[in-house]
Amino acid sequence: MSRALGPLAAGARVALVAPSGPPPAAELARAVSLVSAWGLEPVVFESARSAHPRARYLAAPDAVRAADLETAWCDPAIDAVFCVRGGYGAVRILDRLDAGRLRAARPKPLYGSSDVTAVHEYWAETLGVPSWFTPMLATRALLDDDAAIDGLRRAVFEPVAGRSFARDGAVALVPGRARGILVGGNLSLLAMTLGARRRPPAATGPRIGLLEDVAEEPYRLDGLLVSLLRAGWFDGMTGIALGSWQGCGPTDDVRELVEELLVPLGVPLVWELGFGHGPGASSIPLGVVATLDAGERPSLRID
Repeated sequence: MSRALGPLAAGARVALVAPSGPPPAAELARAVSLVSAWGLEPVVFESARSAHPRARYLAAPDAVRAADLETAWCDPAIDAVFCVRGGYGAVRILDRLDAGRLRAARPKPLYGSSDVTAVHEYWAETLGVPSWFTPMLATRALLDDDAAIDGLRRAVFEPVAGRSFARDGAVALVPGRARGILVGGNLSLLAMTLGARRRPPAATGPRIGLLEDVAEEPYRLDGLLVSLLRAGWFDGMTGIALGSWQGCGPTDDVRELVEELLVPLGVPLVWELGFGHGPGASSIPLGVVATLDAGERPSLRID
């Protein structure tokens, strides 16, 4: 697991790939400058500089995006992979990936969030490898946010074992303590991938679910959560931590919705633990064992 989560050392070569949407050129240039300033050597892949011939919402043709992600992961000269932007498109490349080749490669850190939730799921379920749920490198949401930059820098360069994540304003909706493997990410993507053919069985054993989203109306969040509930995604959950819901309507409406649907599960439940699309978003590992403390000052500790 240590190889898959880092930390990296100065001089490490890192791939910048775009498995989903296209990064604006200005943000990509700033991302290159940021990792260079950290002492890393950025390697920008074709997908991060290309465009899909039909769909402006895709960074490059599916074959290019899939090949870049697979090549970056399998290249022994690359020490980590940054997925530079979310948006949409990762689900279109999953069936193009060579699972056997990916499994044979040396594990390394993979960073990203939002639409990259689909890649995190694939890495966990197909490769059995943990990964980092982090703000996207070539976006203003990260580049204009010093706290988010610092969180990503810590994910890249500092050991993760024993670290705790907390946020002022976090509230325990259901008190208690839970221990389990961290799973989840962006709610929309988790619902989008439910029906995949040939998908490996969901992780068994104790799990702590992480959920967040952006720019979804409350009625949409309602349907997405109900889809996960009906599909059994929450079965075996020992706890749930919620992140930001930026642009998802009135905060009170979203909180009332999750209280209505998730409190009845009866597991420790924390509101707004500081990951996702909001300001100062934390960088949190997935696929590792953690303890969720839903007490007076909620926190998530990596065990």
